[in-house]
Amino acid sequence: MIMKGQKISDRYQIIKSIGEGGMANVYLAYDTILDRNVAVKVLRGDLSNDEKFVRRFQREALAASSLSHPNIVEVYDVGEDNGEYYIVMEYIEGKHLKNLLKKRGKLTLSEAVDIMLQITDGMSVAHDSYIIHRDIKPQNIMILENGLVKITDFGIAMAMNATQLTQTNSVMGSVHYLPPEQASGQGSTLQSDIYSMGIVMYELITGELPFKGDNAVEIALKHLKEPIPDIRDKIPNVPNSIVNIIKHSTAKNPKNRYNDAREMHEDLMTCLDDARINEPIISYKYSENDTDDTKIMKMVQKEKNKEPLEDKKNEKKEEVIAKKITGDDLKKQNGLLIILAFIFTGLVVGITSVVVLMPIITNSGKQAAIPDVSNLTVEAAIKKLQDADFVVSDERIERSSPDIEEGKVVGTNPSIGLKRKKGTEIRLIISTGNGEVAIEDYTNENYLEIKGKLEALGLNVIIERREVDQNEEVEYEDGKIIDQSIKAGEKLPKGDTITLFIPDIFSFYPDFTNGEYTTEDVEDFADMYNLNLDIEYVPTNDHEPGTIYYQSRPEGYKIVAGQNFKIRVAQVVEEIEDNEFYEGLE
Repeated sequence: MIMKGQKISDRYQIIKSIGEGGMANVYLAYDTILDRNVAVKVLRGDLSNDEKFVRRFQREALAASSLSHPNIVEVYDVGEDNGEYYIVMEYIEGKHLKNLLKKRGKLTLSEAVDIMLQITDGMSVAHDSYIIHRDIKPQNIMILENGLVKITDFGIAMAMNATQLTQTNSVMGSVHYLPPEQASGQGSTLQSDIYSMGIVMYELITGELPFKGDNAVEIALKHLKEPIPDIRDKIPNVPNSIVNIIKHSTAKNPKNRYNDAREMHEDLMTCLDDARINEPIISYKYSENDTDDTKIMKMVQKEKNKEPLEDKKNEKKEEVIAKKITGDDLKKQNGLLIILAFIFTGLVVGITSVVVLMPIITNSGKQAAIPDVSNLTVEAAIKKLQDADFVVSDERIERSSPDIEEGKVVGTNPSIGLKRKKGTEIRLIISTGNGEVAIEDYTNENYLEIKGKLEALGLNVIIERREVDQNEEVEYEDGKIIDQSIKAGEKLPKGDTITLFIPDIFSFYPDFTNGEYTTEDVEDFADMYNLNLDIEYVPTNDHEPGTIYYQSRPEGYKIVAGQNFKIRVAQVVEEIEDNEFYEGLE
């Protein structure tokens, strides 16, 4: 068990627990080397004992640490300490999307699209490296007060595979977003993340999940068999473009989905344009019934064998579900009918192949890859696209870029490199330059919160203490900003630096050994002054149990943030068999 004050790998000092889950426990910790707060996820005990899982976990977490994007929680370190396997990540002060949905019910279209644009932008970087998250859900998406979205749980999520369907503790949160191919045990692809993101988008807009059930298997079956409810039944006036994005991303057959997150992101960029409100509703190119039920049936059986014998009601329910999946009864009663159906289906597929596929094969030569026009002038980009037989739209998309100067081309929509029919209309994405951040008045705000917000916007932030006269009428509060180097109303280019000033207030240690303080009081004190607290519980008969009888820094000693501070607390001595064992203890 991880205790407050404990150090992991002699570096990450645990401050407090901030979350517990089916796969890991999460702690706020202080990195004593780099002088920053971090989030440490420690693998649950039973998973730590699974050697195969641990190897996969370490490999995938290291892969995730290579991802760098404002919308992805950064992975700093992966390691093991005394049998405890952990990931050290960027500490985010925010709430996950599930909390926001519980509070708001549902979001506006513009809010939902903005969040999905950030999610797909972050996932585009992962998909570019062929890193699959495998567990996209609102609980794994953080949102800061300034609206910035952060995707978390790469590494742990990637280490879990389809067998997590039999892990009751962790699956109920994930199964609502589970792609059909994962539910049937066929493994994950980039399109699996697309499906989960489509379900998240549906939930953001409607405030409801598309499929519900009494248990994980029942919900998984619905993902396998039932089409996603039409969002227009919940939101009648939703634009057709939104309907199409959800339909495109939540197709049962991965072939009918977007190829990757970047393609979905590009579609989202224009979905609220007036020109797309009444666009035709898409129809699927490939069959939606290519699902394999046999593996999920085995999972049902495996889950059933794990359950207590007295849970007869659930066993019967799952038996019915299993029979429904395998169709054993149907085969016994209607075997001949099924054979005839297969023959008829074969004839239909054969005819369809001739009618539908032949034109595609005939016209396949008319497709071409969209040429790379990045870093070109608009005129040069237009010429290059036209030379490749594409049509360039008069409409432009603007986007800030740290690498490409203002006015030049950042990319295209659809993306550079994608294959499209010649004659397809291409929109240019134009750089607005490095981008600027509007500075606000940060006085009286907590410096840690403001520092995180500004760094997320691309600024470098320096914190400096400034001496203040505590005899003045102004009351200064430690940790609150009293001044800033860039004044409110000014704009600062991304990459520039702002200095935030906080008061250098002299505070002093009290006498914690006078019997008036509890360990909780000391913990609150350490949190307030950002101290690294070490509490040692010592078995002794010399002091009353619970008494603080030692402190490493005496009364009247000046407090400096980041100092190490230790107390010793008397503990009941139980069954002392060898008094020599306790010799030398204070």
